[in-house]
Amino acid sequence: MTSEPAVPGLQLRDRLIGRIVGARPGPLLVATAGLHGNEPAGVAALDRIFQTIHDQRIPIRGEFLGLAGNLAALARGERAIDRDLNRHFKPERIVALRNGHPPDPAISEDRELVDVLEAIEPALGRAHDEAFFIDLHTTSGKSAAFATVGDTLRNREFALRFRSPIILGLEEHIEGTLLEYLNGRGYITMGFEGGRHQDPASVDLLEAGVWVALAAAGVLPTADRLAEVERAQRLLEENRRGLPRVFEVRYRHPVQPEDRFRMRPGYESFQPLTQGEWVAEDRSGDIHAPAGGRILMPLYQTQGDDGFFVIREFSPFWLTVSRILRHTRADQLLRALPGVRRHPTVEDTLVIDIRVARFLALQVFHLLGYRKQKQVGRVLVMSRRKESRKP
Repeated sequence: MTSEPAVPGLQLRDRLIGRIVGARPGPLLVATAGLHGNEPAGVAALDRIFQTIHDQRIPIRGEFLGLAGNLAALARGERAIDRDLNRHFKPERIVALRNGHPPDPAISEDRELVDVLEAIEPALGRAHDEAFFIDLHTTSGKSAAFATVGDTLRNREFALRFRSPIILGLEEHIEGTLLEYLNGRGYITMGFEGGRHQDPASVDLLEAGVWVALAAAGVLPTADRLAEVERAQRLLEENRRGLPRVFEVRYRHPVQPEDRFRMRPGYESFQPLTQGEWVAEDRSGDIHAPAGGRILMPLYQTQGDDGFFVIREFSPFWLTVSRILRHTRADQLLRALPGVRRHPTVEDTLVIDIRVARFLALQVFHLLGYRKQKQVGRVLVMSRRKESRKP
């Protein structure tokens, strides 16, 4: 086993937090942290894990790589410098930068984006087995730890190995994340939120999440006997506090700096929410919850464009139905329905006239693996997510 030690004392002069290559071939796990510069807990968690693996000489298969995200923002302790890096990984921007378009000197995150991808690509080139990605974050309000996944069957399978709640559908409301870009290339991806930014317990929860990810990915060949993984699962189970396993995002409240958005005090993620409840204010007045359920990630910081989300429990029964429908390719039946047609140029994409197909709820398309891409007037475009690929 060869290793490159974690950055001493978290002095982030280098994007590399740590890298360990096992003596035996196996899967690749890439863990990223600090894509938002005011979320350093993930960097500290990875530093701990690399140190433990090194000190205890824990054997691994394949490769485990830890990378820091927005170095400039981490140095300042700010979410971003010029752009939100975790909204900047848009395919068109990546294509432009890779085709000779120089990074914009006025956008610090252009350079960060290029450097992050340049750190990831060699690892993908070295991978002889499955590639997994976990991206570590914290939130501005109190929260239990939770996982977020692009809703492919193999992403679900990976996330269900964790004893934390899973959120489906978040990527439908947020564009330009690193995980959505990598998921679109067919890799297994998962985000993991470890609690509030300033809470020291968040480092423990993120560390637990990465230990479980190492086991779930198969990077730890002795995971069933490893005390660190057992402790991690117990911590995540206790932190879950009896919450349901799976939720689906039903609403996002977008905000802009000029809105002067202010969340009412006292909210925390997974807190029950009633329709019409007064939850926030902005320059236009009071903001009320448009639907009941539970609140997710209420915004208690000045930077960020997500005021809050509303989520609802997603029954395990529907997870099973969805898996069966996708295996049988029942989505092909949708194309025969009135108001639904195949996109003329984009693969696995449907164009839906919502006036004609109004009897089909978005949740039906979600069950079959489609996500909302855009809506213009009466026309809704939905694309089928790529299932993760094996090399």
